[in-house]
Amino acid sequence: MIKIKRATKADTAILALLGRQTWSESHGHYIEDKSDVATYLHENFSVSKTALNLNNPNQLFYIIYADELPVGYAKLVVHASNEHITSENSCQLERIFILNDFIPLKIGQQLLTFVEEQAKKLPVDTLWLTVYIKNKRAIRFYERNEFKNVGALEFFVNGKEYENIVFSKKI
Repeated sequence: MIKIKRATKADTAILALLGRQTWSESHGHYIEDKSDVATYLHENFSVSKTALNLNNPNQLFYIIYADELPVGYAKLVVHASNEHITSENSCQLERIFILNDFIPLKIGQQLLTFVEEQAKKLPVDTLWLTVYIKNKRAIRFYERNEFKNVGALEFFVNGKEYENIVFSKKI
């Protein structure tokens, strides 16, 4: 059974661990220097950093469960701007990740649909996100879900640049 819920302060450690694991699984193999991966994970997915993010009212986290196991999550950032997004009422889907072992269940689609429904309840009209240019599976996923390529930006991991595509969708 699949369940999705908004994360609360009580979910901080679960969210930090999911963040570390899913980011490492989805992006770690693209990063040449593995010490850069460790640094990035420590800086972005510590329990203290996750707690700070959860306390920010403009950052909304959702955890997806499969048979009561937390197997992925999504993060919306309300009123996040980007030079390639013309709307002044946009929302960034900063993260949407599923643990590798659970990707074959196709629950990423359920999580994306749920997050889009949540975004429609906000005072926003555009949902945008970025994807690493070599992440072909993710690019196909967003294109199937009617996101449009509207530009590019550089994503930095420990000072090294990685080119990302900016995708946008009216909601």
